[in-house]
Amino acid sequence: MAARVHVKTPTMKLDGGTSPDLAMMRRKKGVSLQEISQATKIGVNYLRAIEVGEFAKLPGGIYSTSYIRQYARSIDFDEFELLARYYRATGLKPPATPGPGNTDGDGNDSFTPMPRPVSRALS
Repeated sequence: MAARVHVKTPTMKLDGGTSPDLAMMRRKKGVSLQEISQATKIGVNYLRAIEVGEFAKLPGGIYSTSYIRQYARSIDFDEFELLARYYRATGLKPPATPGPGNTDGDGNDSFTPMPRPVSRALS
């Protein structure tokens, strides 16, 4: 009978290259998926999907980005880097961020606030 040999393969390929092994980073922190799940209320299956880059298994929309941020924070990984990888892997466009004097997020400084209603005292 031949001896079994375990070959470690990268767990996360997102953009054609090998990304950091998030599961290994989590284990070095001494944290289990179950502990992260209890702290964040995110299902273990979703956390596992994030670790291996299977983003299609996430619920979508703001839930996906929120889960990715919380997971990254839980293992002290740069959440912006992990989100950038998520956007590259999924082909989704990241949301615009407001600039100076721009609160609508469209990249232009053309935000005009709505006029406030005038309160009139009844006579």
